[in-house]
Amino acid sequence: MKENEYNDLKKWYEETADERCEEMGEFFGRRIGNYEEHMSAWAKHYKRVAELVPEGAKTLLDLGCGTGLELDRIFERLPDISVVGIDLSESMTAELLKKHGDKNVEIILDDYFSHDLGENRFDVAVSVESLHHFTQEKKVGLFAKVCRALKPGGVYIECDYIAGSEKVEKLAFSECRRRRLRDGVPEGEYVHFDTPLTLEHELDAMMRGGFERAELIEDIDGTPIIMARKRVKA
Repeated sequence: MKENEYNDLKKWYEETADERCEEMGEFFGRRIGNYEEHMSAWAKHYKRVAELVPEGAKTLLDLGCGTGLELDRIFERLPDISVVGIDLSESMTAELLKKHGDKNVEIILDDYFSHDLGENRFDVAVSVESLHHFTQEKKVGLFAKVCRALKPGGVYIECDYIAGSEKVEKLAFSECRRRRLRDGVPEGEYVHFDTPLTLEHELDAMMRGGFERAELIEDIDGTPIIMARKRVKA
């Protein structure tokens, strides 16, 4: 199966070789009209992430909150939870506020890699289908910030694509570099191109970011749900 994944991906890259890179915010802005319909295939994943949010959680950080699909299910369970959602797309977060403007939710239009997330603020943090565009080293830095932002004993829940092998991971990053170089994409500009890590590398990045432990909770249709926990005491 892993070899099939590699061959299928390589074939798809060949078929789409001339497609131009799209800047991240512009990519989602162009697709806002049918975004939630497209993402309905992940309904089971959003539901499971919501179920894993601890019952007593009062404060939540949502990385890449988008239109709030994970929050739809979280607010069903915990309608009074206080949420800070951070995302680059104004059009997507506007849709979130249409649905949940009556909830205790604060939206930050910014890059979660550079934004100050604070320290010891949140009981839980979540990220769903948002982090599969970045290198392991960049994720290590983000996970360190997320870990600091959580209260002692707080948890981070992630649901995202993974590469089935290092061979697939390397192929994705290689093709992304080729396209960025061809299109003259400036260093540091985000483009919408999937570069998922392997599960092993994703967990390793969380541990290097300072979490006490990080583990696979469940695999739903080939997509893992991971939970990482901050130490209760330093």
